[in-house]
Amino acid sequence: MERSRIAVAGASGLIGGALVRSLTADGHDVVRLVRHAPRVADEVRWDPEGGRVDAAGLAGCDAVVNLAGAGVGNRRWTDAYKQRIRDSRVNGTAALARAVASLDDKDRPRVFVNGSAMGYYGETGDRSVDESAPAGEGFLPGLCVEWEAATAPAQEAGVRTVFTRTGLVVSREGGAWGRLFPLFQAGLGGRMGDGRQYWSFIALHDEVAAIRHLIDTDGLSGPFNLTAPNPLTNREITAAMGRVLHRPTLFAVPAPVLRTVLGEMAGDVLGSARVLPTRLLESGFRFAFPEIEGAIRAAL
Repeated sequence: MERSRIAVAGASGLIGGALVRSLTADGHDVVRLVRHAPRVADEVRWDPEGGRVDAAGLAGCDAVVNLAGAGVGNRRWTDAYKQRIRDSRVNGTAALARAVASLDDKDRPRVFVNGSAMGYYGETGDRSVDESAPAGEGFLPGLCVEWEAATAPAQEAGVRTVFTRTGLVVSREGGAWGRLFPLFQAGLGGRMGDGRQYWSFIALHDEVAAIRHLIDTDGLSGPFNLTAPNPLTNREITAAMGRVLHRPTLFAVPAPVLRTVLGEMAGDVLGSARVLPTRLLESGFRFAFPEIEGAIRAAL
C-alpha cells in the first residue's frame, strides 16, 4: 500500500488506537476525528451524537474509517444509555457519510469502512451464520441494521463502503477480554452461565490486519464478519484461558446472577453467536491467529 491519508473516528478506542499505531508505523498519514477544538493539523472536529463533522477536514483523504461509539459493555443498559449507544453510532455514521458525499469527486475518499458488530445476527444457538444470514431480533441487531443503513449517502455518492461486523476482540487493553484477563490471572475465571453459548472471537492483531485488508483491496464492499474461523463455546474458551495462563478455572457465574448484575446486557454475554468470516476468507485474507490459544498468547 502506497503512502495514504486515512481519517479515523474512534482513534482513542481499543481497535482505533491499534489501527492508528499500525498505520503510522508504516508511514501513512492519519487524521483523527476529535470532539474538542483541533489542537494540531491532523485533527478534525466532530460531534457524533449531534451528527456534525467538519467535512473540509476529510478532503483529500484516501479512506475514512469509523470505529466510534459509546461502549456497549461499559455500563448497565438503561433506556438513556441505550439511546446514547444508538446516537453515538447512527448519528455519527450518518454525519460522516453526508460529509463524504458532500466533497467534490477529486477530494472524496475511495473507501468508507464503517464499524458494525456480530450482534447483527442476534442469538444463533448452535447454528453457524455468515454474511448471507439475515439480521436477528432485539436491541443489538436493530442497532446494527440502523448503523449500517446510515452509510447510505456515501454509497449513493459512489464511495466503496464496507461494514466490519466485529466479534469479541482478544486483547488485554480493553473490551470484554480486557476485563477477563485480570480475573483469570487471579485464578477467579470460569464459565458464564452453562458455558454452552458460542463466542466468536478475533485477535486484535487480526482485527487491525483485516481492516487494512478491506481498505487496500479494491472491489470489496458490504458486510464482512471480522471473527476467527473457529468460534468456540464459552466453556471451551474458559478452558483455553486456564491452559494458557496456567490458572484454575473453577469458578462459574450462574445466569441469574449475570442477569441481576448486568440487566438486559446479560443477554449479550449469555447469548450464542456462532459467526463465520466467509467473505473475508474468500477475499484472500489469512488469519495470523485463527485458534483461541494463539489469540490469547498474542494478547499477552
